[in-house]
Amino acid sequence: MRILKFCPLLLAAATSLFTAPRLTAWDGTNSAARNANLELARQLNQAFVQVADEVSPVVVVITVTQKASAAPQVDSGDDSSDGSDPLDRLPPDVRRWFRQHEQSPPPEKSRGQGSGIIIRKDGYILTNRHVVEDAETIEVRLKDGRIFPATVRGVDAPSDVAVVKIEAANLPVAKLADSSKTRVGEFAIAIGAPFALDYSVTFGHVSAKDRSNIIPSDDQGEASMTDQNFIQTDANINPGNSGGPLINIEGEVIGINTLIRGLRTGIGFAIPINLAKEVADKLITEGKFTRSWLGIVILSYREYSGFNDLVKGVQDGVVVKEIAADGPASKSGLHPGDIITAIDGKTVVTDQQLKDEIRSKRIGQPVTLNVFRKVKDEGRLIKILVKPGEWKDSPPASGAADVAAAEDNSSTNLGLTVEALTRDRAGQMGVAMTEGVIVTRVEPGTLAGDSGIKRGDVITSINQQPVNNPKQFNDVLKAADTKKGVIINLVSQGAARFEILKENSQN
Repeated sequence: MRILKFCPLLLAAATSLFTAPRLTAWDGTNSAARNANLELARQLNQAFVQVADEVSPVVVVITVTQKASAAPQVDSGDDSSDGSDPLDRLPPDVRRWFRQHEQSPPPEKSRGQGSGIIIRKDGYILTNRHVVEDAETIEVRLKDGRIFPATVRGVDAPSDVAVVKIEAANLPVAKLADSSKTRVGEFAIAIGAPFALDYSVTFGHVSAKDRSNIIPSDDQGEASMTDQNFIQTDANINPGNSGGPLINIEGEVIGINTLIRGLRTGIGFAIPINLAKEVADKLITEGKFTRSWLGIVILSYREYSGFNDLVKGVQDGVVVKEIAADGPASKSGLHPGDIITAIDGKTVVTDQQLKDEIRSKRIGQPVTLNVFRKVKDEGRLIKILVKPGEWKDSPPASGAADVAAAEDNSSTNLGLTVEALTRDRAGQMGVAMTEGVIVTRVEPGTLAGDSGIKRGDVITSINQQPVNNPKQFNDVLKAADTKKGVIINLVSQGAARFEILKENSQN
């Protein structure tokens, strides 16, 4: 009975199946469109195959051997045993002698693997610094199976770029794109040796450009000087892809794969090839990359929440957060809180754009900064000349002595106490004599404490109004509104910077 009951339904389903418009291709009516679509898919498929075939010969697998620190076997003097060691059957004194004189096994060597690309036919190979860092031996294997020992020609820590050299000739060379013309959304193809799976090919898209602040900076701010201007991609990148190429559909290298944000997240980052090539060329010719710097900590104006609410009259630029002691900018007229809008007439909007402009400037050759400076409630555009200096890995910093201080004036709403900066007080606190008031106490958990202001800092102005004594400090502070934000300019350990103290609207 159930079969008879469902027969009409089955008949209706069968009728609709054979009369459905989506199957009209069976009678040839849509065959032309279907074939056209398939042909387009075949062409795209062939494009990926062709890129992999053309580019793989310029990709190399880099194997690095490093010494691992082996802890020596040390007899603890404990004569207790569980009977598992044959020496346990000997008398304690004899057992201790044998254990003290037995030879420790040689230190184990760790092996790591990465990737690279051939950039010159005489054996120069571009890779990541972290791939070859602290290497004892380096081997480079080509696509044709040949293996060569390699030496490090040079490394550049801030960009994580390295160049290694093998003794070979007439090698295939990678085609390098102009990464400034790379567009978000275009195809991106990665080739490398993830998890020792050599010449793996993955593809995705360029997810974003000019990614910065991916690697947290240290307490020295720009002293870390990391060039963070990454191409973001969802092409699958894993350990072992480092140093390998990110390629466009034309088979041109647009970036050097360098880091990922978690495994299997689809978020990878590559060094733009324009930067990598600039650094690599200098490493090849000079063995190092000499980088110019201004000695300033900077932030993009449009991304610096709080500051753009307080400064009106400028739309874009780079905010000078801090000026390093004895840095090139400390000898110019640049102030913390200034907004740099152009360098030698070229507009800068992000902190990375400013770094890019300064990086290759000639050391000691003055550059002109277009600067917007707020003075009280008004702003004006000025030009400042700065002579870039040579960036060093560890810029010197001066410290302030931690000595007891009297408490003259306190600010309960900010959470700090200040007093007049006299020559005697400057000597006691180990700070340079300047105009301002010195911080003698900071309450933890307050606006000042949370901002990083500390004892021994010298406050020079509040909301761009100079404060040269405690009375001026208190008078200016009375007119300040912590709900809107208070700009504190100060000198800390010889470096000039500013902080914005603002109440959380949710509190």
